[in-house]
Amino acid sequence: MEQKNSVFDKIYEIVKQIPYGQVATYGQIASLVGNKKYARVVGYALHQNPNPDEIPCFRVVNRFGQVSKAFAFGGENQQIGLLEQEGILVVDGSVDLEVYGWKRDLF
Repeated sequence: MEQKNSVFDKIYEIVKQIPYGQVATYGQIASLVGNKKYARVVGYALHQNPNPDEIPCFRVVNRFGQVSKAFAFGGENQQIGLLEQEGILVVDGSVDLEVYGWKRDLF
Protein backbone atom coordinates (compact mmCIF):
# COMPACT_ATOMS: atom_id res chain seq x y z
CA MET A 1 0.00 0.00 0.00
CA GLU A 2 2.87 2.37 0.73
CA GLN A 3 4.13 2.08 -2.84
CA LYS A 4 0.70 2.99 -4.26
CA ASN A 5 0.53 6.06 -2.01
CA SER A 6 4.00 7.07 -3.12
CA VAL A 7 2.98 6.94 -6.80
CA PHE A 8 -0.28 8.77 -6.07
CA ASP A 9 1.64 11.46 -4.17
CA LYS A 10 3.95 11.95 -7.18
CA ILE A 11 0.92 12.19 -9.46
CA TYR A 12 -0.70 14.79 -7.22
CA GLU A 13 2.50 16.85 -7.05
CA ILE A 14 2.76 16.92 -10.85
CA VAL A 15 -0.92 17.77 -11.34
CA LYS A 16 -0.49 20.71 -8.94
CA GLN A 17 2.10 22.10 -11.40
CA ILE A 18 -0.27 22.28 -14.40
CA PRO A 19 -0.61 26.01 -15.02
CA TYR A 20 -3.90 27.88 -14.89
CA GLY A 21 -5.50 27.84 -18.35
CA GLN A 22 -3.65 24.73 -19.52
CA VAL A 23 -4.30 20.99 -19.55
CA ALA A 24 -2.17 17.85 -19.45
CA THR A 25 -2.98 14.32 -20.57
CA TYR A 26 -3.08 11.22 -18.42
CA GLY A 27 -0.17 9.85 -20.45
CA GLN A 28 1.86 13.02 -20.01
CA ILE A 29 1.41 12.84 -16.22
CA ALA A 30 2.31 9.14 -16.30
CA SER A 31 5.54 9.92 -18.20
CA LEU A 32 6.41 12.66 -15.72
CA VAL A 33 5.87 10.18 -12.86
CA GLY A 34 8.37 7.90 -14.56
CA ASN A 35 6.25 5.23 -16.24
CA LYS A 36 4.42 6.09 -19.44
CA LYS A 37 2.27 2.97 -18.98
CA TYR A 38 0.68 4.45 -15.83
CA ALA A 39 -2.01 6.49 -17.63
CA ARG A 40 -4.78 4.40 -16.04
CA VAL A 41 -3.08 4.69 -12.65
CA VAL A 42 -3.14 8.47 -13.09
CA GLY A 43 -6.87 8.30 -13.79
CA TYR A 44 -7.46 6.15 -10.74
CA ALA A 45 -5.38 8.45 -8.53
CA LEU A 46 -7.28 11.51 -9.73
CA HIS A 47 -10.58 9.76 -9.11
CA GLN A 48 -9.38 9.35 -5.50
CA ASN A 49 -8.18 12.98 -5.30
CA PRO A 50 -8.01 13.78 -1.56
CA ASN A 51 -7.95 17.56 -2.06
CA PRO A 52 -9.61 18.83 -5.27
CA ASP A 53 -9.17 22.45 -4.14
CA GLU A 54 -5.37 22.09 -4.29
CA ILE A 55 -5.00 19.29 -6.87
CA PRO A 56 -6.65 20.54 -10.08
CA CYS A 57 -7.53 17.16 -11.56
CA PHE A 58 -10.02 18.86 -13.90
CA ARG A 59 -6.98 20.04 -15.91
CA VAL A 60 -6.23 16.46 -16.98
CA VAL A 61 -7.77 15.15 -20.20
CA ASN A 62 -7.24 12.10 -22.38
CA ARG A 63 -4.73 11.88 -25.23
CA PHE A 64 -7.30 13.28 -27.66
CA GLY A 65 -8.04 16.27 -25.43
CA GLN A 66 -11.39 14.88 -24.35
CA VAL A 67 -12.78 15.52 -20.89
CA SER A 68 -13.75 12.60 -18.67
CA LYS A 69 -17.31 11.36 -19.01
CA ALA A 70 -16.97 10.11 -15.42
CA PHE A 71 -15.29 13.16 -13.86
CA ALA A 72 -15.18 12.30 -10.16
CA PHE A 73 -16.26 15.69 -8.87
CA GLY A 74 -19.54 16.45 -10.59
CA GLY A 75 -19.39 14.74 -13.97
CA GLU A 76 -18.37 15.80 -17.45
CA ASN A 77 -20.23 19.13 -17.37
CA GLN A 78 -18.52 20.11 -14.11
CA GLN A 79 -15.08 19.50 -15.66
CA ILE A 80 -16.05 21.51 -18.74
CA GLY A 81 -17.29 24.35 -16.55
CA LEU A 82 -14.07 24.45 -14.54
CA LEU A 83 -11.95 24.48 -17.69
CA GLU A 84 -14.06 27.22 -19.25
CA GLN A 85 -13.70 29.33 -16.08
CA GLU A 86 -9.96 29.32 -16.83
CA GLY A 87 -10.52 30.49 -20.40
CA ILE A 88 -10.07 27.05 -21.98
CA LEU A 89 -12.35 26.55 -24.98
CA VAL A 90 -14.10 23.17 -24.87
CA VAL A 91 -15.83 22.12 -28.09
CA ASP A 92 -17.93 18.95 -28.11
CA GLY A 93 -16.21 17.78 -24.93
CA SER A 94 -12.69 18.30 -26.28
CA VAL A 95 -9.85 20.73 -25.72
CA ASP A 96 -7.34 21.67 -28.43
CA LEU A 97 -4.08 20.29 -27.05
CA GLU A 98 -2.05 22.40 -29.49
CA VAL A 99 -3.52 25.53 -27.94
CA TYR A 100 -4.07 24.56 -24.29
CA GLY A 101 -1.70 21.63 -23.78
CA TRP A 102 0.93 21.99 -21.06
CA LYS A 103 4.33 22.20 -22.72
CA ARG A 104 6.49 20.68 -20.01
CA ASP A 105 9.68 18.78 -20.60
CA LEU A 106 10.23 15.49 -18.82
CA PHE A 107 13.22 16.91 -16.98
